[in-house]
Amino acid sequence: MARLRVALIGLGMAVGPHAKSLIDLGDRAELAWAFSRSAERRERFAKSLPFPSPVPMTGDLDAVFGDKTVDAVLVLTPPNTHLDLVRRAARAGKHVLVEKPLEVTTERAVQLVEACAAAGVRLGTVLQHRFRPASRRVKQVLDAGGIGRIAHASVCVPWWRPQSYYDVPGRGTLARDGGGVLITQAIHTLDLLLHLVGPVASVSALAATSPVHRMETEDQVVATLRFAGGALGALDCTTVAYPGYPETILLAGDKGSARLVATEATIEYAATDGSEARREIAGAVAGGGGGADPMAFPHDWHRDLIADFLDAVAAGRDPAIPGREALNVHHLIDALLRSAREHRTIAPMH
Repeated sequence: MARLRVALIGLGMAVGPHAKSLIDLGDRAELAWAFSRSAERRERFAKSLPFPSPVPMTGDLDAVFGDKTVDAVLVLTPPNTHLDLVRRAARAGKHVLVEKPLEVTTERAVQLVEACAAAGVRLGTVLQHRFRPASRRVKQVLDAGGIGRIAHASVCVPWWRPQSYYDVPGRGTLARDGGGVLITQAIHTLDLLLHLVGPVASVSALAATSPVHRMETEDQVVATLRFAGGALGALDCTTVAYPGYPETILLAGDKGSARLVATEATIEYAATDGSEARREIAGAVAGGGGGADPMAFPHDWHRDLIADFLDAVAAGRDPAIPGREALNVHHLIDALLRSAREHRTIAPMH
C-alpha cells in the first residue's frame, strides 16, 4: 500500500500522541506538513520528535490545502475552529481526522459532518478510548452475549484539573471549548458507554460549577440514565476529584458483569447451566490522563485509531468512528445539560 501524505493542523497540547503515532506508522503515512500560526510552536515541534526526515513547517494554511499531494489532514486545533478548517479541507478534497469534540455546539458539529459528506471525503473522530485493548475485549464479550442482557450500566469519571488548567485563555468556556467536564473530559468515556451499551432513551441530570474552580462552565454533573435497551444506570462526572482517579464503566447483565477501570477490565461470568463462575482480566493498568497532566497516557490507542483511519482512506470505507456516529455523544451531552437547566427528564436526539 502506498504511503498516504498527511498534514497536522495544530501543534498544541494534543499533538504529541498523534505525532508519535505517525512516527510509528512511517511505513504507511508520510507527514507532509505541520501547521501552526505560532512560530514558537513550530520551532518546538520541529525539535521535539525524531521524525526520520525534516518535516515541512508552515504558518500558511493555503500551503497545506493547496498541496494536491496531501491526502488527509489531522485537525488538532481548539474546538471552535474545527468547522471552518474541516470545510476548507473538504473543499480541497482532503480526508479529515478531527480531535474531539467535533465542534462547540451540536449544530456546528452537524454542519461539519455534512460538509465532509457533501464533498465525498472520509471523516474520522479521535475518541481513542474505544481502541484500548480492555474496551475492545469488553465489546467482544458483549457482542457475543457473554454477560447476557444488560440490566444496569453506570459511568463515573472522577478526574482532577487544577485551577491553572482553567486559567489558560479559553479553557472551560462556551466560546472556545463548548462546555466543561462533559464535552472536554468525560466525552471519551461517554462515547465508549454508548458504543458498548447503545443509545440512551432518557436522562435526568444536575450540573454545577463547584467552588473548587473559577470557570464559566460545569465541572460536575450527576444523572440517572435509562437506556433504549431497558437498562438503568447512573452518571457521575467531575474534574474536582483531587488528585484524579480512574474512570469506570460498570455493566451488569443476567449472565455476569464487566467493569472497566480506565485501561483494565474485569469480566465476571456467572455460573450457568452447570458451568462454574469464572473471572477474566483484560488490558493492563496504564495512565489515563485523569489527573493534573491531561496528556499522561501512552499513545498506543491513538496509533491504532490513526492506523484504522489510514486503512479507511486507502480502502474507501468509513473509519471506525465516523463523524456521524460521533454526533451521538454530542446529543447525549446536550440532553444532560438541558435536563439540568430545565429540571426535567430529557430524551436525547438520535
